[in-house]
Amino acid sequence: MLIKVKVFPNSKKQEILKKSDDSFVIKVKAKPKKGEANREVARTLAAYFNFPESEIRLIKGFKERNKIFEVKN
Repeated sequence: MLIKVKVFPNSKKQEILKKSDDSFVIKVKAKPKKGEANREVARTLAAYFNFPESEIRLIKGFKERNKIFEVKN
């Protein structure tokens, strides 16, 4: 399953907002340096879907705010 995510790094609080079945807005405290924010988003999605973090992979948008993640189930 592919999921579209709009990421807001360096936020004051961490939260996930579901916009539709395959679209989310995620705010993370991590800074967008050396992939820290991407890893934090993957951890947040893993906790939300109750999957191991190894089941979630970033496909597109490594250096962009809009990203696409693949969730294997």
